[in-house]
This record gives sequence, structure tokens and C-alpha cells, in this order.
Amino acid sequence: MTTEFVKLALKRLRYLMVAALVACTTSAFAQSYAFQLDPHQSQVAFTLDDVLHTVRGTFQLKSGSIRFASSTGAASGLLVVDATSGDSGSKARDRKMHKDILESQKFPEISFAPQRIVGQVPLEGKSQITIEGVMTLHGQQHPMSILAPVDVHAGRATADLSFLVPYVQWGLKNPSTFILRVSDKVKIDIHAVGSITPAGQ
Repeated sequence: MTTEFVKLALKRLRYLMVAALVACTTSAFAQSYAFQLDPHQSQVAFTLDDVLHTVRGTFQLKSGSIRFASSTGAASGLLVVDATSGDSGSKARDRKMHKDILESQKFPEISFAPQRIVGQVPLEGKSQITIEGVMTLHGQQHPMSILAPVDVHAGRATADLSFLVPYVQWGLKNPSTFILRVSDKVKIDIHAVGSITPAGQ
């Protein structure tokens, strides 16, 4: 075995080792994760202020899943809320909400499509991220950026989101009357519960 042959063999070995290391590193950084929400444990609440008192109610989450890449933050998926399930505890008020404001028979779903996640989500522990995406309400799309504290433990993830929806600015009717003045923004609180796993598992 000549010296030149040994040098060539060592050179090729080093090349293969570097290539393998790069491949492993790229694979690790390109890892995608899936967050699958549990509609039965998740909660969607709304709060609307008026001059006399505060109206509180709930909606039901129909489905929800988010897939994201840890390296780039690119995200996809969809969170879907049943607009027809809106319940404030008053049949008369809810009738008006569904018929005149949400028109829930015509627009039965409210959805949010995540497009990007800013920040890192560890597979164990707490973090705070920003979810950027598009909300579809009353048939119209609106870009949104939502802050979300996340807690992950043993594959189970919880996230608490709180944000304002300027529904009047977005084209929905203001339920205010000459006597009763209602805020033109509604506060939404989402307690999301689900599982987080490497995508594909």
C-alpha cells in the first residue's frame, strides 16, 4: 500500500465523516413537530364589555393542529371554532349575536391558520412564542400575531392565548343601541391542550 493511496483513503474518510455530520446536523435543525389539540379539553372564551356590565361566553373548538419547523419557524395547520356554538348565557342575546352579528348560519366556522412561529418550543419545559397567521371571521381574512405561553411536559402541551378582535373594524355589526353602548372589540381567551410530537410519528 503506497503512501499516496493511504493519503487518498484518509482524505476520503474525512470527507465522508464531514458529510455524515452535516447530514445529521441538517436533519436535526430541519426537524418538524406537530401539535394536535384536544377539542374536549381545550376552551375558547370571549369577553365583551358594555357600559352596564361585562358579557362572558364560550365557543366550542372543533379541531386544531399545528405543524412547525424548529429551525425556520415555518408553520402550517388550522384551528377551527364552531361559530354556531357561541353561548353567552342569554338566549335573546345569543339569538341576536348569531343572526345579526356573526351570521353563524352563513359563516358557521371561525378559523386561524398559523404561518410562522417566532421563538423556540422545547419538548420539555416552558417557553413563550408568537404565532403569526391569518384569522378567517365572517368570511374575511385578517393577519394576526398572537403571543402564546407554552408548557410542555411528557409529550403533553398547553398554551394560553389572549387577544383582542376588533370585530367592528373588521366589518361586523356593532350591537350597540341608543341606550346601551358596547365595546367595538371582543377579548378572546383560548386554553389549548394537546399533544406535541415529532412530525410523522
